Amino acid sequence: MEHDLSPATLAGLRRPRPYPAVSVLTPTHRREPDNAQDRVRLRNAVAAAKKQLEEDPAVSRDRRAEVSLELDRALAEIDLTYAEDGLAIFAAPGEHQVWTLSRSVPERVVLSDTFLTRNLVAAQAAERPFWVLSVAADRVKLWSGGAGRVVEEHLGGFPLDRPAEDFDPERQERIGDAPSTFRDEGTRRFLRDTDAAMGRILRAHPRPLYVTGPEPALSLFEEAGALASDAVLVPHGGLAHGTAEAVWQAVRPVLEKEARGSVEAVARELDAARGRKDFAAGVDELWESAHTGRVRLLAVEENFKVTMRDDGEHLLPADDGDLDAREDIVDEIVEQCLETGADVRFVPDGALGDVDGIAGVLRY
Repeated sequence: MEHDLSPATLAGLRRPRPYPAVSVLTPTHRREPDNAQDRVRLRNAVAAAKKQLEEDPAVSRDRRAEVSLELDRALAEIDLTYAEDGLAIFAAPGEHQVWTLSRSVPERVVLSDTFLTRNLVAAQAAERPFWVLSVAADRVKLWSGGAGRVVEEHLGGFPLDRPAEDFDPERQERIGDAPSTFRDEGTRRFLRDTDAAMGRILRAHPRPLYVTGPEPALSLFEEAGALASDAVLVPHGGLAHGTAEAVWQAVRPVLEKEARGSVEAVARELDAARGRKDFAAGVDELWESAHTGRVRLLAVEENFKVTMRDDGEHLLPADDGDLDAREDIVDEIVEQCLETGADVRFVPDGALGDVDGIAGVLRY
């Protein structure tokens, strides 16, 4: 199952396909007893997609059989042991993908000539993914982080191990040679190669970068490459040979401090915007501003969800069973704001005070 939505991957998902490109979305659960329903719910969602294919006169019999086969293949690949809060299946002639999301999604099936990406984009923005690079003289590990955890990432050649002929850990241990280890040219070359490898990953998968390691390693990493100036350095040795839990505990205080600062900064910006009259709040106002590219900063409370209907001029609260209801209107606003270059911040529930879940600062 896919999880990392890079810009290149998103562009590929949005590429037009021969009709029908099928998107199947369903909420899932991480823990018992709620996850007991997920397998049945998922099968029912795929069955609903096949029914829509069967009833659509624009879909030929051969095309229907081809896409149905891709849906079956996707279903067979899903391991709900690793489920998060939502799941998306994309299927089209000759291809399928399965995405796990850290944000709940509405249950829906969409047939179009592109895949439905807004829920993936909103989940990625809410998760605030980041990279952690754990540096030592003989090894560097890469970790992918977000939503309260880190996992080791095998991407771009990582983990990187220093050639044995270029490093003698037994000699270092025998004579207490740690300081000079971080002064020799072999270590400098190893960390320079690390910097270059990580730079390639950041160009393809841009995220904030945190670098852990003993103080001498961090100092040399700063000297040897170009990435440290934009990274957050976390002095903590041993993590290049450590566990994901140890890495998470090392970076967690830094992330929590940054999150508190970010929420405070958002509150200040929103307050200032009220005084300048470039403040917007509410789904209807922000939906219109997002589609005209006017939103500079969007703040969304983490669990804010609302179902609306479009009457042609405004968004109005939808009644139960309304066939024109838009259950993921918040995700649509998030995606549109990101598309037009807005800064999107997810904040804790209640952080926006008297504003109903969503607010923004306008460009003009």
